[in-house]
Amino acid sequence: MMRSLFAGVSGLRNHQVKMDVVANNISNVNTAGFKAGRVTFSEMFSQNLSGASAPEDGRGGTNPMQIGLGSNIAGIDTLQGQGSLQTTGNDTDMAIEGEGFFILSDGEGAVYSRSGAFRPDAEGYLVDAGGRIVQGWMGEGGNLPITDATSLENVRIPVGETIGARATTRVAYRNNLDSDAEVGDEWTTPIEVFDSKGTRHSIGVTFTKDAANQWSWSVAAEDGALTVTTDPASPQIEFDEAGFIAQEDHETGEITVSGIDGADDIEFEVDFSGISQFSGASTVSATERNGAPMGTLESFMVDPSGVITGVYSNGRVQTLAQVGMAAFANPGGLVKAGNSVYMESNNSGIRQVGPAGTAGRGDIAPGSVEMSNVDLSAEFTEMIITQRGFQANSRIVTTSDEMLQELVNLKR
Repeated sequence: MMRSLFAGVSGLRNHQVKMDVVANNISNVNTAGFKAGRVTFSEMFSQNLSGASAPEDGRGGTNPMQIGLGSNIAGIDTLQGQGSLQTTGNDTDMAIEGEGFFILSDGEGAVYSRSGAFRPDAEGYLVDAGGRIVQGWMGEGGNLPITDATSLENVRIPVGETIGARATTRVAYRNNLDSDAEVGDEWTTPIEVFDSKGTRHSIGVTFTKDAANQWSWSVAAEDGALTVTTDPASPQIEFDEAGFIAQEDHETGEITVSGIDGADDIEFEVDFSGISQFSGASTVSATERNGAPMGTLESFMVDPSGVITGVYSNGRVQTLAQVGMAAFANPGGLVKAGNSVYMESNNSGIRQVGPAGTAGRGDIAPGSVEMSNVDLSAEFTEMIITQRGFQANSRIVTTSDEMLQELVNLKR
């Protein structure tokens, strides 16, 4: 048989494989997070007819004579280039801008994906379309643990769950006390504080002018059954000639509300450092206050580092979780496992786990998904090239067959 016949057959097979890869790329042009494949060919083993000879005794050297035996598939690579981002408006969708991968748990181990089309399941766990759970770190009391591979866990967004009440521990007052006020004039500003069970209690802080540049303050509760005390017992605020508080120890104080039925006393610091005394109306009021009643998680948001922050009905904002990401020294070495996920291989390198935005893992674009990086114009061009290559190799087979036919005809 002729060598050209087998060379042509190898070309047909290889171009068929290339067409399969091109077809797969085009079929996944709208698959979120899909990375296109690329086929490269190499020359197959060559048969030596004669070796090379060196120049000798006045004669020049000769080159080797070799006949190639066809082509091979050198490699089918996954092109990990960045795909464009598509805004979806879905709060749980995430796209990666960079080299990282989402870490998912399929119940048996970890797999990796660039597709960030996530949604919460019936228990609030963040999952992909195949039910694989997104991995990351859950917050506790608004604080995240150490973000490394050993502490990875399932990410859950508990929409509808409650957060406990928090007692008031600090109130800050700002604005002005009228320097033109008469001695004995008063200014009262109300504030609501919360006890350990989240119950609101209204108290009023009254500022009384005692002398030029000197005011005293006192506190009374709207509920007469409550007892309110201050530290110091006879608090005062002294201002300098420029209208600012003159003594540091007058900038703060402590208030205790006791006698609350079934709850702890409320003990909170008051901060008066933002109060001034200028000519003009008295406008002092409480501008900052912590503490809150029980609240229900109503919504959440994701930032570029993958931190998921919950917004509660009581106004509190608290860190719920952070999405983990993995990076690989050779992402092209990952094995496609179907359903838009990858698995580690011997040539991908060991995963490097951490938050988004660190160590080259890329940032997260919330409310978006990464589109396929397939370039249709390039794929159609490759399709034409592949078709022509297949046709040319088929001509080799038919021509070789005709030559063999002529050889057989010599017998007639």
